[in-house]
Amino acid sequence: MSSTLGIHMEEELRSQPDTWRTALKLDSSALPKKGERVCVVGCGTSWFMAQSYAALREQSGEGITDAFTPTEFSTEREYDTAIVITRSGTTSEIINFLKQNAGKLHTVALLGDVNTPVADLADDVIDLSFADEKSVVQTRFATTALMVLRSTIATEETCLKACDEATEALSASLDDRLIDAEQYSFLGRGWVQGLATEAALKMRESCQAWTESYNSMEYRHGPIAIAAPGRITWQLGSSPDGLEDQVNETGATYVEGSADPMVELVKVHMVALATARARGLDPDHPRNLSRSVILK
Repeated sequence: MSSTLGIHMEEELRSQPDTWRTALKLDSSALPKKGERVCVVGCGTSWFMAQSYAALREQSGEGITDAFTPTEFSTEREYDTAIVITRSGTTSEIINFLKQNAGKLHTVALLGDVNTPVADLADDVIDLSFADEKSVVQTRFATTALMVLRSTIATEETCLKACDEATEALSASLDDRLIDAEQYSFLGRGWVQGLATEAALKMRESCQAWTESYNSMEYRHGPIAIAAPGRITWQLGSSPDGLEDQVNETGATYVEGSADPMVELVKVHMVALATARARGLDPDHPRNLSRSVILK
């Protein structure tokens, strides 16, 4: 195992409690108010953060909220505000979305680099450059963007508790069974399902792991067939009744997330990095990926 592989990813994932605390101090007045109809747009990791925020906002009674990739945006629905999440500010689909909807929607960009086309196209910008990253594989930018959005819904106490739990998680040792396992299934319910999907993506990107993600209640409707010794079923957030026993019967290792779901994702980041190193892979420069998708 080489500690020089993924050096940027390690620094960035370990800085998350600090970037979350910084996020909680930002001016979020440009973000939607209760009752507004909102769409949240992103690609890849940013889309999964959009899904989590959309579900959380609706579950909290804040108003209709939908998450889209920019190419699948529904022009037949009316929205008051569109939020775009983009680390690079150069992703082609996001730029095209903003151009196509200029003057039609109030647009707010959560942005990792403000010296980019997206900053010029959005009506309002929330500057997250303090959470920008050198590693291709995203960790802190995505979770910091979600913390900004979450802070408009959840209490300050809840958000600060998550920061403290993340600090504790990062100082704890990893269970060896979780590193370089044969297969990983990540589960979530409600707003946490987006985090489970993101957890699976992180493992694919960083260490080419065989990973899947499902709604927790749907896992028993077929996907549990893949559970077996040497494989991991990881529940982010609260577990449905009886699920742990059923997974244990398969011989798979069941992980029930006892921490805040965002903190569970931080733990996945740690496992992804450790697995990448165990496999001799560099998550700072993963196969076939670049920092931004710019289409010709």
